[in-house]
Amino acid sequence: MADFAERPVSALKGVGPKREKALSAVGIENLLDLLTYYPRRYLDRTKEARIGDLVEGDEASVLVTIKSTSMRRVRGRAMVNSTVTDGQSSMALTFFNQAWREKQLVVGMQAMVFGKVGSFRGQLQMTNPIVDLVGDKTGRIIPVYPQSEKAGLSSWDLAGWIAETLRRSLPPKGRGVLDPIPDAIIREFGFVDRNMALKSIHQPEEMQDMSQARRRLVFDELFRMQLALVQRKRLLESTQVGVEHVINGPLVQKFAESVPFDLTLAQKRTIAEISADLATPVPMHRLLQGDVGAGKTLVAVASMLAAVDGGHQAALMAPTEVLAEQHYVGIRKMLGELTVPDPSTLMGERPLKVALLVSRMGTADTKRILGDLMLGNIDIVVGTHSLIQDRVMFDSLTMVVVDEQHRFGVEQRAALRDKGPGELVPDVLVMTATPIPRTAAMTVYGDLDVSVLDEMPPGRTPIVTKWVEAPGSLEGEPPLDLELMWQEVREQVGEGRQVYVVCPLIDESEKLEVASAEVTHERLSNLELEGLNVGLLHGRLSSAEKEETMEEFRSGRMDVLVATTVIEVGVDVPNATVMVILDADRFGIAQLHQLRGRVGRGAHESSCWLVGEATTPDGESRLEALVAETDGFILAEIDLELRGEGTILGERQKGRNDLQLASLRRDGEVVVQARQSAIEVLDADPGLANQPELAAELQLFFAEEDEAFLMKG
Repeated sequence: MADFAERPVSALKGVGPKREKALSAVGIENLLDLLTYYPRRYLDRTKEARIGDLVEGDEASVLVTIKSTSMRRVRGRAMVNSTVTDGQSSMALTFFNQAWREKQLVVGMQAMVFGKVGSFRGQLQMTNPIVDLVGDKTGRIIPVYPQSEKAGLSSWDLAGWIAETLRRSLPPKGRGVLDPIPDAIIREFGFVDRNMALKSIHQPEEMQDMSQARRRLVFDELFRMQLALVQRKRLLESTQVGVEHVINGPLVQKFAESVPFDLTLAQKRTIAEISADLATPVPMHRLLQGDVGAGKTLVAVASMLAAVDGGHQAALMAPTEVLAEQHYVGIRKMLGELTVPDPSTLMGERPLKVALLVSRMGTADTKRILGDLMLGNIDIVVGTHSLIQDRVMFDSLTMVVVDEQHRFGVEQRAALRDKGPGELVPDVLVMTATPIPRTAAMTVYGDLDVSVLDEMPPGRTPIVTKWVEAPGSLEGEPPLDLELMWQEVREQVGEGRQVYVVCPLIDESEKLEVASAEVTHERLSNLELEGLNVGLLHGRLSSAEKEETMEEFRSGRMDVLVATTVIEVGVDVPNATVMVILDADRFGIAQLHQLRGRVGRGAHESSCWLVGEATTPDGESRLEALVAETDGFILAEIDLELRGEGTILGERQKGRNDLQLASLRRDGEVVVQARQSAIEVLDADPGLANQPELAAELQLFFAEEDEAFLMKG
């Protein structure tokens, strides 16, 4: 594999400077990039669908020849119409807002089209289908590669270059490709060898050959990733030294006794897992994931108290000031009148001190808190990224909690962990309220131990979710369903309850999002919700203005809070019973679920209204899923199925360690196999000293700086 990586694509026939630049545009710099640029689908000529056999409503792939192509403009939008044939029957293809199709679909060109079959004026039609140009290739099975119209790369260009690479490297002409995966693993799972896998993924004789090849290459990708993660995790555990914390000390016991309800079994199990970590001198690296309202904060507080029990300090870092302040208020209330030993006082103890550190605080308050942190007078500090500033120093920080960790950069999380005492490394608990499917957690957080709160505390009221199929922009006369929604809002306010209205997420522009919030606030104040106390909260308000608005809403003086997604996490107002999300079709499942979780936190029945017009099948599926399901873990699986793993993997995908072929949706079983195999290999040979070829391949796919980057979180 290293040999392929060292050879540029210009070593191939027909790849001059222009083609080399085009390949570079899609991430192909060398022959390894080329060989791992896999087909996205295959055209099985032995099982071709025929146009005459298509039925309206079917999804189908058809090999066709272009008969005619034309473009016209309808209300300013480009509409390209093409007539295609399979030699016996014809059908129409229609493309909206894709003017470039007119030049792509040249008469006489062969293409594979994939889409949903409809009809128009009695003729079969596909609207905005996927089109793969396949030239005049013949054969039983034709690989179809991701093409780039912009770069000028076609599927058959790529197939030709890959075929040349395979011909010159695989037997009988080439010397073959090294296969460093242990023979025992290949035998255990019945894998084909790597030479056969590379040949069959690109040039299968039968579809079964392709399936066997994919299974093997998927395992290779996941096995390499798990090896790197497990190896690095063990290296940290063997080289870093932490603090052996007091387990079930007096503070933890008093806190447990003061909780006015029974902990869930999931909370008890999770606290036990964390306690086992804290009892060892190996620094904890644990992910705590749980659904909205599953009680993560209580688990985090119990963990931080273990540090305070031993005379140390703990810190909780949150992504926004609103959330940090919410945590601060909640933790102080949770800890009540707890005291810690202090021989310098008359009674030999003092109240447990919780402090807040955010950027909006005045100079005098900030200086006082910084001084108390350095002297050890503050036991638990809650803050935002302010905590990682150079001027913030601790007396003995041994427990770090990072909330909504995906919102922080890797460097930010590492900076807080680096504030431990001397050479000691604090225990780290990272929390997320966005449930992640198990196989995704094993891949994304393979370097962390994972605890899951999969049980809701008693007393959480179920939230009824309704979808209003209407524009979310509030323009014009509202349809009847919207009028009923605003009527419910007014009724709930009349009963003393409160309401959130989340504004349209127009695009990535904060400026536009704020503008939509301001327009929505003005309209609701003067029309639908006239006479109610309607407040406004968005990211461009000053910290003081945000806190003032939130305090007014928390206290019940404000009836309705119009907000952007700044209230997505952490805002806890038990009296709020209605969540209205405008333009809900523009949000993802995880974000909608987070927003919905802001209500249903008290004793009263709650509802969530999703306002939006789903313009795509995926958009419709997302909204239907929210209406039907309240379990965040089930929604996470649906989200993974709909959107793929790109959004879940996030910054994990860096460098060449991307999953090119493996899919967390389809290959969950292989993730588990790869994890277990990696553990077994490293148990027998921790440094891979007896398997130099495997070690070299890991180095190739996971550059040291990339691996270190992954581990910093």
